[in-house]
Amino acid sequence: MFAAERRQLILEMVRANGAVSLRELARVVQTSEVTVRRDVRALEAEGLLDRRHGGAVLPGGFSREPGYPQKTHLSAAEKSAIADLAAGLVEEGDAVVVGAGTTTQELARRLARVPGLTVVTNSLLVAQALAHANRVEVVMTGGTLRGSNYALVGSGAEQSLQGLRVTKAFISGSGLTADRGLSTANMLSASVDRAMVLAAAEVIVLADHTKLGAAGMFQTVATETITRLVTDEQATADDSTARELDALADCGVQIDLAPIGAAPSGDAPVHGTGSGPVHQTQPGPMARRAGPPPGGAPLPGQRRPGAHGGPGGPVGAGGMPARLAELGLPRGR
Repeated sequence: MFAAERRQLILEMVRANGAVSLRELARVVQTSEVTVRRDVRALEAEGLLDRRHGGAVLPGGFSREPGYPQKTHLSAAEKSAIADLAAGLVEEGDAVVVGAGTTTQELARRLARVPGLTVVTNSLLVAQALAHANRVEVVMTGGTLRGSNYALVGSGAEQSLQGLRVTKAFISGSGLTADRGLSTANMLSASVDRAMVLAAAEVIVLADHTKLGAAGMFQTVATETITRLVTDEQATADDSTARELDALADCGVQIDLAPIGAAPSGDAPVHGTGSGPVHQTQPGPMARRAGPPPGGAPLPGQRRPGAHGGPGGPVGAGGMPARLAELGLPRGR
């Protein structure tokens, strides 16, 4: 494929999806990430798109929200790995809220195996994934259906979350930065996610590496309210995303790095039996503190185990998040 054809295809993908990772672009145009990175730089010089931490986005600084059909094909391996690790944070008998999104949909498929779980959600996709889970109770919010992501939004959804109290909220978005926190491209979705956060003792953001450093138009959750970020290990492979992780850790956000390809998708451990991964919870300043997990906390400087025994995020002395450089984690290419 000639360079001009390649760049036209890259531009069409970014226009269709709003944001696309270099890995996905390389896969579609059937070339190396080095070549794609060069093409993206050329397109950025023409003002046709912006480079953004391991990917490309529409010009103008704010990422546009792609529709559900496009989202399902973006960063699929990363979302699967994130869902595997995040499922290990849910215990038997928990009550959680799960927001809308393709990553949270992946999480829901794994939560079907957690006995005694109650899931409150505004997502038809999350509810569908749990519809046949006999040991999981699903509670849906009210609201108006937003067809682009199959989510219930509006005042009805927000009012149904008032007075609710759950252990954890799992939410996603269009972008995440240390300065702005989690953000999304839709005002109604942002409002419902904020109501979910207010109902939870812990706020867990699920975001693959392409979301780091990106910004949606509407803020969902301020950084100081985020307890934990579950992202994929590719976030340490680029200097810009690694710096964003450092900045988030400095703000008190616990970082979990999900290993890609560590286990088959959906093969999360059975919970409530002591066989799941051990995590240490280090809440952000506005979150409630939790006690140490069974099996003991990691030693200072160790990496927490991720799902299926894979590597987790960095933990410093006293369980505080450590900067990536202090642990010698790989960063940059």
